[in-house]
Amino acid sequence: MITRTLGSSDLEVCAIGLGCMGLSHGYGPAVDEQDGIALIRSAVDLGITFFDTAQVYGPFSNEELVGKALAPVHNQVVIATKFGFSFDGSSSTGLDSRPEHIRSTVEDSLRRLNVERIDLLYQHRVDPEVSIEEVAGTVKELIAAGMVAHFGLSEAGVSIIQRAHAVQPVTALQSEYSLWWREPEAEILPTLAELGIGFVPFSPLGKGFLTRTIDSSTSFADSDLRSKLPRFTGQARTANQALVELLSAIAKRKSATPAQVALAWLLAQHPWIVPIPGTTKPHRLRENTAAGDLELTPEDLEEITAAADRVDVQGERYPAHMQRWINR
Repeated sequence: MITRTLGSSDLEVCAIGLGCMGLSHGYGPAVDEQDGIALIRSAVDLGITFFDTAQVYGPFSNEELVGKALAPVHNQVVIATKFGFSFDGSSSTGLDSRPEHIRSTVEDSLRRLNVERIDLLYQHRVDPEVSIEEVAGTVKELIAAGMVAHFGLSEAGVSIIQRAHAVQPVTALQSEYSLWWREPEAEILPTLAELGIGFVPFSPLGKGFLTRTIDSSTSFADSDLRSKLPRFTGQARTANQALVELLSAIAKRKSATPAQVALAWLLAQHPWIVPIPGTTKPHRLRENTAAGDLELTPEDLEEITAAADRVDVQGERYPAHMQRWINR
């Protein structure tokens, strides 16, 4: 697979990474551990070198899974994880980016991942109770101590990004970005370009919606986060189907799939964008990886963007209690 560099850093990764969350968390029951290990190792065989996890996925079980799967090759890949939530046993209880909490939980992440240094460490969500300067300073100390290589932020707004970067250079921002969530284009992407920060879009396939495998009749288990998201109500899915039909028409013309077109569109926006689609299925892993070879012409990109501009996507990304964790 072709590689990309995240911003002006020296962190080189594959152009399309693997978001590992869904193997343990968020989309229904966790997969069998051996199946998860097999999928991650298949990703390595396909040339994927960038793997994304977090403490809160599970919690903890996803880091452990990633650590076991990548143990034979951890010196050949880039592993990103995240801090920023507090825990009561194995349950998350809210945000916590106090310096002492960061240090202790990062030590736990190192143990679970079975590595001596975390390649990319994100603050998972901005904690309004702790200044970003204090957070960035703590990560700077962890970098000096050799426990962390690169600092990242997730779902942070422009001011937070600028303030953090002034204390410790930010290598990457991870936030949602896709053809059906283009909010980062207004202010976030110009800021990242100015500061030399890479962008790692999560949910680049709209949590599965852009793959054309979900319609108004699809049902979600209670343990599937999409069952609670306004954008995934039956009414919203019906309204948003126009975007999927657009992708499907272009995909047919390009002998590709809607998912591949959606990923190729993202890759074409900037050379420092590295999406991390997730999957539990080997054939979807191969499909997503192949999107790196799909070439969209300037005319294709103009057509896709213009058509997407005309689609009025319905439904908020998150319910109100989750929106408060988004810093803008």
